[in-house]
Amino acid sequence: MQAPEPTTPTATPNGHLVGYARTSTTDQKAGLEAQLRDLSAVGCSKVFREELSSVAAKRPELERTLDYLREGDTLIVTKLDRLARSVADLVDITAKLRAKSVALRILAMSLDTATPTGKLMLNLLGSIAEFERELMLERQREGIAKAKAEGKYKGRAPTAQRKAAEVIRLKSEGKSGDAIAEELGIGRASVFRILRSA
Repeated sequence: MQAPEPTTPTATPNGHLVGYARTSTTDQKAGLEAQLRDLSAVGCSKVFREELSSVAAKRPELERTLDYLREGDTLIVTKLDRLARSVADLVDITAKLRAKSVALRILAMSLDTATPTGKLMLNLLGSIAEFERELMLERQREGIAKAKAEGKYKGRAPTAQRKAAEVIRLKSEGKSGDAIAEELGIGRASVFRILRSA
């Protein structure tokens, strides 16, 4: 006698399996259908779908997904690039999930943050993101130091305080605070602060 096929539950002991599927354009219907099929196969009780470019500023369906999730739920995606645009983006999304006590499962990576191994993998990704950020800041600092040494670094635009002498001169010529602010391209409050201190 053949053993019955195992069934996949639509909820974890405390919550539901919620899927998120995304394709870059409406031309990739087959890719979206494949994701929906895979998410359905693992037992997602609800699936959010999005068809937009990966560089689009807003992902409204992802926001709806994150808002919908409740404590004990598991968010499931087929691949990492369907969910996050970068490691930093992934870290940001997982922080939101962690705050709601929601697990994340990425099918193609066999990553499940409900398991100790999954949590470790995610922490490693977070560490890589932080490392990349530190490298970028270090390169930026080195670039500024080099530009300063070569006399090419302009720094920040002049602040109102650096224009104090001009503010006082224009006031002595009988100009109003508003006229001075407009002429020097600084804030009205800055003009009056300089005049008070003078």
